[in-house]
Amino acid sequence: MKEQFLKWINLALVADFFLVLFAFFWLAIAVAGHVLHLPLGLDLWYKLWQPVFTPAIGILMAGTIISGLASWVTKRLNSQQN
Repeated sequence: MKEQFLKWINLALVADFFLVLFAFFWLAIAVAGHVLHLPLGLDLWYKLWQPVFTPAIGILMAGTIISGLASWVTKRLNSQQN
């Protein structure tokens, strides 16, 4: 049960990582378009920054820290049992 839960958490973190990566590339392309006076969605990106991308980045950072700590604690407990 615990392993299945961790598997789903890791899958959600991977999906969140790709959302954050997508947001980064979209920003880079939109800024380049803005410099070249092409409408490539910079205004829409700004509208999505606060409600979508900021929480996604926060969830990714928190999930990564929690996942790392859980792995570290599990290793410590396993090494103490052996």
